[in-house]
Amino acid sequence: MSKNVSVIKRIQVSLRNKRKNRSYKSEIKTLTKKYISSLNNTRRLDSGDILLQLSDLYQKIDKAVSKGVLHKNNGSRKKAMLAKVTKDLTLNTT
Repeated sequence: MSKNVSVIKRIQVSLRNKRKNRSYKSEIKTLTKKYISSLNNTRRLDSGDILLQLSDLYQKIDKAVSKGVLHKNNGSRKKAMLAKVTKDLTLNTT
């Protein structure tokens, strides 16, 4: 372990950022799993509720991208996957 003050501070900052980033990523993964399972489990889909959940999930992804937790292409890919799943499941149930 280094005794240099700047190195010690840099390690502390990187650990702090790691905890924050992990919480953002974990929340996005949890909400995504809940959203997809709710789409799969419901017989009759309420479009208002679906759009509300999807909007909330999009906001979380956009916030993670703006904070630098996710790369912008990664965020776009996640949102495209959610839109595709939503479209596929809503077309199959009607």
